[in-house]
Amino acid sequence: MDNLRPAYDKTSIASIFEYSKKLIGHSLREIVGDDIVQASRLQGQGKGGLEQMLEELFFQYPINSDPGPDFKEAGLELKGTGLKRLISGELQIKERLVCDMIDYETVVNETFETSLFYIKCQIMLLIFYLYEKDVSKWDLKFIYTVIWKIPEKDLQIIRHDFERIVEKIRRGEAHLLSEGDTDYLAACRKGQKNENPRKQPFSCVLAPRRAFSLKPAYMRTVLAFVKQQGESAVSNIDLSQPTQSLVDIEELKTGSFEEVIIGRFRPFIGLSYLEICNRLGVQPSKAKNRIAIIANKIAAGKSAKTIENNVNNSEEFQKSGIRLKTVTSYSNGRVKEDTSFENIDYEEVFDNDEWLDSRLYEIFTSRFLFVQFQQPNGQRQNEFDLDNLELKTAFFWTMPPQDIDTAEMYWDNIREHVLNNEISPRYFWNKRMHRKFHVRPKGRNAKDLAYNPNGGMVQKYCYWFNSEYVTEIIQQHNNF
Repeated sequence: MDNLRPAYDKTSIASIFEYSKKLIGHSLREIVGDDIVQASRLQGQGKGGLEQMLEELFFQYPINSDPGPDFKEAGLELKGTGLKRLISGELQIKERLVCDMIDYETVVNETFETSLFYIKCQIMLLIFYLYEKDVSKWDLKFIYTVIWKIPEKDLQIIRHDFERIVEKIRRGEAHLLSEGDTDYLAACRKGQKNENPRKQPFSCVLAPRRAFSLKPAYMRTVLAFVKQQGESAVSNIDLSQPTQSLVDIEELKTGSFEEVIIGRFRPFIGLSYLEICNRLGVQPSKAKNRIAIIANKIAAGKSAKTIENNVNNSEEFQKSGIRLKTVTSYSNGRVKEDTSFENIDYEEVFDNDEWLDSRLYEIFTSRFLFVQFQQPNGQRQNEFDLDNLELKTAFFWTMPPQDIDTAEMYWDNIREHVLNNEISPRYFWNKRMHRKFHVRPKGRNAKDLAYNPNGGMVQKYCYWFNSEYVTEIIQQHNNF
C-alpha cells in the first residue's frame, strides 16, 4: 500500500484519472498485497462489492452513504464494469452499467436535474475489468480506465428516457416498467424474479426492484470508443461531437428522439415505394431489400449520406440498441414474412446462466421501430409488387411483460439444448408451435458454421419472430 502514497488530488479529475492508471494490467490483490486482502472487512463482499473495494483500498477514502458522486470534490462517479473475452480473443461488454437504485416513492417528486443519476453520473471514471467465471474479485485484472463525460446530446435523450420512466411510475405502473420503454437509460431489474418487490406510490400493486442503468448497447459504444483510441487509459472530455448522428440538439429541444424520427415518416404515409423515391429524388432500386433501404433513408433524414442510409450505423441507434424492422403486409394487414434477428451465439448462451443478463433479453427488451408497407386495397395477394407497396405506418414498440415471460421460456429451451449439445431444429421451438418465437437456420449456406462450446462446429441458427406475432403487433398499433 505504501507505493500508492502520495495518492492524488481529490479535487482534480485529471489527477484521479492519472492515479487510476496504476490499476491497468493488475488485480487488486497484486496492488494492495495479500495481507491487506486477508484483513479486509470487504472480504465477503457479493456481486456488487468490487467498486467498494476500489474505493476503500485503492483510492483510500472511506465508504459512506453520501448520495452524491464518489469523488464529490471533483464531481466524478466511480463505476466498475466487466468485460468478457470471446474465443476469438475479442473483448465484449458483459452487462449493462447499473447507476442508481430507483426509489419509487421519491423519484416521482424529482426532475431530471435533481435526480441522483444526473447529479452522480454526468462524468464517470469507468474501470473495465476482465470477468472470469469462478475467479475472486480480488484477482480480476483491470483492462481499461476511462473518463466518460456523457455528451450533451446523449443527455437530452437520457432526459427523455428518465421522464418516460418517472411518468410511468406516476401513473401507478411501476410494475409494468420495461427496459424496452426507453433508448439509452433503462429501468433494469435488480435481484431474482419476484424477489423483495417494492411498494409504489400510486398503486397497491407491488413492483420489482429496479435501477437506472445505461444499456449494454450504449456501453458497447463506449467500449468501441476506447478501442478506437488504441490506449488503455482514455478520456472523451475534449472530443468533439460524433458526426454519424440522426438528430441534432436543436431538434431534441422541440421533441423526444422518437418524436423527431416518427415526424420524418408522416409526410410519406399513404405513398407507394415509387412515389416516395420520387418525393425524395432518389433512383428506385430493384434490390430485394429496397423497402428496407427506403425506410432507413426516411428515418435518417439529412444524415442519410453520412450513415450510408443505415440508421443502425447512427450513434443514437448504437447507444440505445433500437432496432428498425421493416415489415410488408397484404392488403388485409397480414404480415407476409417472419422477422429475423441475429444468429444465436452458442458460446454466450452456454456461459450465461442468467436470463436478465442474456443477449436475447437485451434484444427482446430493446425498443423497436416498426415500419409497415402494405399492399394497396383490393390488390390480390399473388400480385405482391414491392414497387407499389404503400407506407402504412411507423411506430416505436416495446415487448409487453407477458411476452417477455414467453421469451424467457424460449431462451430456457435454447440454453437447455445448447448445454446438452443438442443443437438442431428438432430440439428448438419451431413455427408450427405458434409460440410467437421460433428458431431456424440463417447461415449463408451449409458450410457457414458457428463455434460449438461443446466442441467442433455446428450450423448457424437464428432468433425469429413468427409472422403472426408481428401481425398482432401491427394490428394492435393500428387499432389503438
